[in-house]
Amino acid sequence: MALTPSGAAPRAAYVHVPFCRRRCGYCDFALVAGRDDLQGAYLEALGAELGRLEAPLAVDTLYLGGGTPSHLGADGVRRLFAILARRVGPVPGAEVTLEANPGDVTAGFVAAVRACGVTRVSLGAQSLAPATLSALDRDHSPDDVRRAADLLLGAGMEVNVDVMIAAPGQTTADVEADLDAVAGLGCQHVSVYCLTLERGTAFEARRRRGDLVPVDEATERAMFLATLDRLDAAGLEHYEVSNFARPGRRCRHNETYWDHRPWEAFGPGAARFDGRTRIGNHRSPFTWMRRVLAGEDPAAEVERMSEEEAARERIVLGLRRRDGIDRDRFRAAAGMPLDALLGSVLPRWVAAGWASDDGRRVRLTREGLLLSDGLWGEVLAPAGGGTGGAGEGRPAASG
Repeated sequence: MALTPSGAAPRAAYVHVPFCRRRCGYCDFALVAGRDDLQGAYLEALGAELGRLEAPLAVDTLYLGGGTPSHLGADGVRRLFAILARRVGPVPGAEVTLEANPGDVTAGFVAAVRACGVTRVSLGAQSLAPATLSALDRDHSPDDVRRAADLLLGAGMEVNVDVMIAAPGQTTADVEADLDAVAGLGCQHVSVYCLTLERGTAFEARRRRGDLVPVDEATERAMFLATLDRLDAAGLEHYEVSNFARPGRRCRHNETYWDHRPWEAFGPGAARFDGRTRIGNHRSPFTWMRRVLAGEDPAAEVERMSEEEAARERIVLGLRRRDGIDRDRFRAAAGMPLDALLGSVLPRWVAAGWASDDGRRVRLTREGLLLSDGLWGEVLAPAGGGTGGAGEGRPAASG
């Protein structure tokens, strides 16, 4: 087992399941589409990679992301959890999340995942508007999302709904209507992301050809502000740049990432972290399987941070959260004072209206959150460090 610098074992684990029925046009995650014949080899390789743990790992949170873990079906999920149970054990009261395509969620599937110990399902809905789903290259319907949410909530499970805004052709009014519909599902958590055109995706190729016109920056800004207002009005607390939750229903697993706590990770593209070093597996599911089954190290990337680099990354992750950074807690966790790292940056941000500082806690304002991606370089540049954001359940560099 990889211990943290403090000598403690991680209390969180991420498992990447790389299978999808098809690849959406915006997706650049580590996955294979239309190759269900590889599922047996994947499960064998996962069991082999879990063998690097020297002892069973007890976790407070377990997150199964993808890809589309629900694409394994009820039987495949049962096999997956049987393999995990040999080395990874959620403690009583643990949060166990599984990502699902709305079209995969049936009464039988819900019964199976509950029996496996899943407590929370993250639905890759993206929208409840037919036109937006079509623009985003999704193959499920709004009714699929509603039916899935009803089945999961009816079974007593917690549900996150992923929503994408700034889709091609989408207006701010469309976003407002979509978010009202999503809030009306009654789910406990919503994650909202702006569409980004990643290199190597079909959407980016369409943009270069002129077949896809991205939403302009001013409209994207208006959409983000509308998101804050709409979900706040629906009783969902904005607690991280992209995440909203009903009181007491924040994603505990994602808070591991944002708190800069260690976690374990398994599967293609998955990255584990011990507090100073991030080790990422090869993104190709084929290469990952080949290496693991041959007894080779599947790691492809190793990022080792100095104490200062780790502290600066902790600042970025902390400021993504609406709670901000408590100076005393930061110093205790990072080993150095916040102000020594931020220097003149913080007073300038406060003067510009991008941050607030009451002497104890530093937070970004709404305006600061809008600009946040452009601010992080000022925090990281002095140490030459780097960081990545984590979406719903996905650790930095995991894909």
